[in-house]
Amino acid sequence: MALRHAVLAALLDGEFSGYELAKAFDLGVANFWHALPQQLYAELAKLEKDGLVTGRQVVQETRPNKRLFQVTDAGLAELERFAVAASKPSFIRDDLLVKVQAVDRVDAGPVIEQLEARAAAAEAKIELLEKLLSRMRGDADEEEFLRVGEPVGPYLTCRRGLVFEEEHRDWCLSTAAVLRERQVSHVGN
Repeated sequence: MALRHAVLAALLDGEFSGYELAKAFDLGVANFWHALPQQLYAELAKLEKDGLVTGRQVVQETRPNKRLFQVTDAGLAELERFAVAASKPSFIRDDLLVKVQAVDRVDAGPVIEQLEARAAAAEAKIELLEKLLSRMRGDADEEEFLRVGEPVGPYLTCRRGLVFEEEHRDWCLSTAAVLRERQVSHVGN
């Protein structure tokens, strides 16, 4: 998947400025695709040049002017082509896992600290994702929203992000506990 598809998908809900897109990415899309604001601005320029989005200038009196972008018919067609293409399996690429892999030969203390810090970061993201899901559902309970709520795509990806962060937090905490217990028992021997 290219960044372009993630940007096109994020723009499906309407017009966004680059700043609004970066905020939307940070909240809703970041759980499955990471991009820096500079990358998003560059991608918007490419998408506009390729005719996949259109931008319009909005004049503001007390603030700098801004450009709002929306997906064109060609952009929707590109997303359709992307949606029917086979997806590659995902994989984990995480430097913290390399550190855990090596923990038998390196000082476990710093690795434990990093695991606990990662768990705390996951917990913070869990809180954000739970609030976002609640806001998306409105007055509907989850079962009802999943049956008839709109838009369901962002909701489903947000749910995936929540499950990922919960699992990640739990793994980090349990791994840190195992390593800490092994440190204690090793010192006792």
